[in-house]
Amino acid sequence: MSQKPPVINQFPLDFHWPTQEPFLFCAHHDDYFPKGNGQLGPSPDYLVGRNLGQDFTIKDGFRMYHGETVPGFPVHPHRGFETITIVRRGYIDHADSMGAAGRYGEGDVQWMTAGGGVQHSEMFPLLKTEEENHVELFQIWLNLPRRSKMVAPAFKMFWNEKIPKLQLPEGKGEVTVIAGEFAGLKAISPPPDSWAADHNSEVMILVLKLNPGGAIELPTVEAPVARSLYFFSGEKISINGTEVANTSGFNLDTRIRTRIAAIEGVVEILILQALPIGEPVAQYGPFVMNTKAEILQTMQDYHQTQFGGWSWDRHDMVHGLELERFAKYPDGRIEKPV
Repeated sequence: MSQKPPVINQFPLDFHWPTQEPFLFCAHHDDYFPKGNGQLGPSPDYLVGRNLGQDFTIKDGFRMYHGETVPGFPVHPHRGFETITIVRRGYIDHADSMGAAGRYGEGDVQWMTAGGGVQHSEMFPLLKTEEENHVELFQIWLNLPRRSKMVAPAFKMFWNEKIPKLQLPEGKGEVTVIAGEFAGLKAISPPPDSWAADHNSEVMILVLKLNPGGAIELPTVEAPVARSLYFFSGEKISINGTEVANTSGFNLDTRIRTRIAAIEGVVEILILQALPIGEPVAQYGPFVMNTKAEILQTMQDYHQTQFGGWSWDRHDMVHGLELERFAKYPDGRIEKPV
């Protein structure tokens, strides 16, 4: 006997997805870039007719975003929150005002605490010159509580090989645990000042891949924990026995048992869950504070300090043609996946 679905409301999915506090933003990038031109960008023929620098319209299967020769997001500032970047396919080249750098992708996750202020660039290098470059990723913004708004910026790499993954019985699917705990699997610890670092915050980020007949059950949690389900790939699922078509999002009541099952084909789902911080939010673009006065102070600080400046050779920093994943931290330490 099916139980009442826990759906509070339903919404369509496009590029930017609605979120619940303390999540501020979630974007799903899914670009089919052409062969690289040997300089980590597309051939100039593909750039004709684009609003370069502000290219957010799909053309020929991809967007250039703020990039003009290499797709992606050249140097820009952040303060007061965290970015969680889950790269499912393709690669990202990272550089920042702390002197840190990295290339990650194909299942890797970068968790960056902007804290008191950092500049960084996030470029999508087209490393393959003989075949298409498919880049798919989620970027999620997680707010910081007042006590952590001005902490020193930092980032941490979750290499794909070390991210906990639950294999469902009989090959029915896989659950990737990015944050929190699921079915006894604990995620890699987030940066220490994150809202997710406190177990009581109930932060959980999961990516589900269910094969036909596969199913999982999300545990109940007392309100006011917020939970969102994003069904972004596949044909049809059921939530507590109610069928749902693809490209739909839902805010769920965490007090009701939630069983998710794949009805037709392979399906993929993102789950975001957290206890709200419950503090005022003042946001101006890439700055997220608690008051308008703090936003004005942030703008003054950025004008005066540039959050450490930019020492890299280019604003759209990329890291060469070699297909190698790595992270270089501000102290000079180099880390590579094992």
